[in-house]
Amino acid sequence: MAHRSLPSLALLCLILVASISNTRAGTITVYWGQNGNEGSLADTCSSGNYGIVNIGFLIVFGNNQTPQLNLAGHCSNDCTGLSNDIRACQNQGIKVLLSLGGAGGSPFLTSAEDARQVAEYLWNNFLGGQSSSRPLGDAVLDGIDFDIEGGTNQHWDELAKALSEYKQQRTVYLSAAPQCPFPDAWMGTAIATGLFDYVWVQFYNNDCQFSGNADKLISAWNQWTTIQAGQVFLGLPAAPEAAGSGYIAPDVLVSQVLPSIKTSPKYGGVMLWSKFFDNGYSAAIKSDSMCSLHIW
Repeated sequence: MAHRSLPSLALLCLILVASISNTRAGTITVYWGQNGNEGSLADTCSSGNYGIVNIGFLIVFGNNQTPQLNLAGHCSNDCTGLSNDIRACQNQGIKVLLSLGGAGGSPFLTSAEDARQVAEYLWNNFLGGQSSSRPLGDAVLDGIDFDIEGGTNQHWDELAKALSEYKQQRTVYLSAAPQCPFPDAWMGTAIATGLFDYVWVQFYNNDCQFSGNADKLISAWNQWTTIQAGQVFLGLPAAPEAAGSGYIAPDVLVSQVLPSIKTSPKYGGVMLWSKFFDNGYSAAIKSDSMCSLHIW
């Protein structure tokens, strides 16, 4: 009789694995747009490695500045052709967000009213609103990513609140890419609103990155997972040359880091900077980052 129970036992185990994977599944997020040699947005999505793609960056906005989109090498005066790529990604279930700021950006908000006006601009030109001059064409992006690394630390909370009000009309995902030291110097107040669906913490170019062991990283991770947010991601460079420091080899990530952080209920996955530098990294970690618990 024992041999007859094996199929049932195997089925039960598969159900358990599926259940666990669904409750704590992870996603690989990548930044695209800052190198013309990284391939198209459509190719990025068709690789099958990513669940979220951040288009970067809208580098100038607010304070009565004319908004400026920088997609280095991909397009300059006319980026409307990206609409087809965006829709191709979305048709595969991949979320596409517009990232604000970046390391070389000059975003600046002067007041709550300024934040409200920027939110309106983003809604009409990139999200569910309407405008005669949508920079990326008529495709509707899934949300807005905050990668604020300079300018001012004021009023980003008000921008998040203003954008979240549009969720009454259409789903708008909000994400943020803070540096690891807690709270983030630029976006700490915004993240504290609890309005962000995804927070991908940059564990590189700072003092809580992996350095021979994961002690500091795990300690900082545990602090970040106390925030009120949908999911928290581990942000990493996809190659040694992608950042000044903080690169973790895939085998080290899988053996020394992911087993500790994937137990968190807020674990969302891994964010990579960037598509240009991802020459096999996402593929190497995909199976390990996508499931937080294995039965066998």
